[in-house]
Amino acid sequence: MSYENILSERNDGITTITINRPNKLNALNKATINELNQAFKVADKDKHTKVIIITGSGEKAFVAGADISEFAHFDVEDGAKLAAKGQELLFDYVENLSTPVIAAVNGFALGGGLELAMACHFRIASDNAKMGLPETSLGVIPGYGGTQRLPQLVGKGRAMEMVMTAGMIDAETAKAYGLVNHVTTQDELMGFCEKIAGKIMRNSTVAIKGAIKAINANYKDGVNGYKVEIKQFGKCFGTDDFTEGTTAFLEKRKAEFPGT
Repeated sequence: MSYENILSERNDGITTITINRPNKLNALNKATINELNQAFKVADKDKHTKVIIITGSGEKAFVAGADISEFAHFDVEDGAKLAAKGQELLFDYVENLSTPVIAAVNGFALGGGLELAMACHFRIASDNAKMGLPETSLGVIPGYGGTQRLPQLVGKGRAMEMVMTAGMIDAETAKAYGLVNHVTTQDELMGFCEKIAGKIMRNSTVAIKGAIKAINANYKDGVNGYKVEIKQFGKCFGTDDFTEGTTAFLEKRKAEFPGT
């Protein structure tokens, strides 16, 4: 598919989605959110895609926030619809995707940009990255899941401080907080992400899908994560991947999972 605001390319089992609005510091507008939804949907359905990496074009920004000009005139009802639709199309959608998604945070990840990174399954940042939720400085709060995912990742106190001060933290602080898993130089960022993706691709795609569901269940109200884990664990026993994985272990060889 062709897009106006993003790029999508598959290579060796990895689909890399790049938000391509460098003149706007890759800010998220409605059109970009819709295109990202389509690109993630296509990649998730593609049997040759085992891992998705999302990043921003240029050297300055992953995503520097939402496009404020699109909603500055909104009323209460419009604002609520904006948040609900965005979460449905992109942020919740990415979080619950069955294909692993790595955020390669290559610069500013602010507001909706940090919210997008947090919706991914984990994050790797370049050493020039800056992260924050500056919405309260605009008279609004994060609306794309930021008030929920940030405390899950960094703890309630740190999340409260970051939201209330509207300040930014650097990559090393983000790593210390548990917001990102690793920090690299900008030149090494994509290679590092691809290396981790390679490790993921050696394992069972079926098992990874089940693990994503089970881990996410722990963060959903009214859902017993242990029961979800039991169900997903049991389902693995009926798969060709389980047969191959256990047989390979017993035969002391490397597993060759179907489709890998």
